Amino acid sequence: MSSSPKIGAHVSAAFSLELSFERAKKIGAECTQIFISPPQQWLQTKHGLEEIQRYRKAQIESGTSPNFIHGTYLINLATQNYEHLKKSINWLIYAMNMAAQLQMAGVIFHLGSHKGIGFEKCLNQIVKAIHTILATVTTNLPIDQNAVTKPYLILETSAGAGGNIGGRFEELGKILKAVSDERLKVCLDTQHTFTAGYDLASKLGLEKTLFEFNKEIGLKNLAVIHLNDSKTELASQKDRHENIGEGFIGTKGFARIINHPKLKSIPFILEVPGFSGNGPDRENIQMLKNLVIS
Repeated sequence: MSSSPKIGAHVSAAFSLELSFERAKKIGAECTQIFISPPQQWLQTKHGLEEIQRYRKAQIESGTSPNFIHGTYLINLATQNYEHLKKSINWLIYAMNMAAQLQMAGVIFHLGSHKGIGFEKCLNQIVKAIHTILATVTTNLPIDQNAVTKPYLILETSAGAGGNIGGRFEELGKILKAVSDERLKVCLDTQHTFTAGYDLASKLGLEKTLFEFNKEIGLKNLAVIHLNDSKTELASQKDRHENIGEGFIGTKGFARIINHPKLKSIPFILEVPGFSGNGPDRENIQMLKNLVIS
């Protein structure tokens, strides 16, 4: 494995999934995250066998990996609305099956909000939902079973506002422990985690955060990091991404994160607004690459 961290980005997969690799190359991204359907809808976009094969071929030829799917923002495994819960589970099964066929690393998603009833009261429901999802993937796929992978189902950390689950590491740790499946992993979003109250900007704060993460979740369960600066201050509980070095985590904070010996083997995915306002760009990626100590 390379000693340098892999720095990538969320890129568009519009028109055909394999085009995401061309877009990644243009901005210097070494790994990717994409939407496979409109992120504000329940739509399960059908990607045919030819498109799947084109994506897999382009993935190999580009050398871009690992690659991830980001879930629809409508998902809520803590909802008390049965229809909403069923739609959330079904969409994640769809996404996991697509990730398996596309030979992608996993599906990253937001767990959703308990809407004030408290985490403990919805823990069992979340665990049962995840068991259902993991038990259902890689079945009845339209391609050779030997050609599919076993993708991770990846829980993303949240900023913690509005009852959103994942603002505290212990919440995700309890879910992982209860599910007890090696396919369940975690994505640490630096902006969300910072505004949830974990100080990633200072040297001591980063060490404390990683200690807490390892204690509650386990660094072995960290699959990917969303690398975003924050428009708002520590513990503000606001989901507001900023370009690298222009927010409250800052250039020095990111230099420590990407060079930390416990994190250098973890892929980094940018979800920043971009200096031209069009999403992750070459400038943000290059800035991070320039911070890497070889």
